[in-house]
This record gives sequence, C-alpha cells and structure tokens, in this order.
Amino acid sequence: MAENYTDPSGNTAQFRAFVESPEPAAAAAEAPSRLPLIAGIGVAVVVIALVVWLALA
Repeated sequence: MAENYTDPSGNTAQFRAFVESPEPAAAAAEAPSRLPLIAGIGVAVVVIALVVWLALA
C-alpha cells in the first residue's frame, strides 16, 4: 500500500458538510429593484393613452 494513502471517507464527509451548509452569498442576496418595471409600465400607460387620445381627436 502507498505511504500517502488518503482515507476517502474523510473527503466524502467534508463534501457532504459542504453541500449541506448554506451559501452565505445566497443568503445575503437582495431582490432586484422593481423601479425599472414600474417606470416601464407607467410609460406604456402614457403612450397608450396618448395613442387613444390622438385616435379620438
């Protein structure tokens, strides 16, 4: 047997601990801003209202 034998069960346990641990980056991630969505909807409403107003005028 080789002198540098590494027990694979130690590596497996470390891997399982890694997989089961929560990721700090995922926990600290914030939801994206909704401001562009709200602004886009507002602009769309204004454009549609302008088109309807011009069509009826």
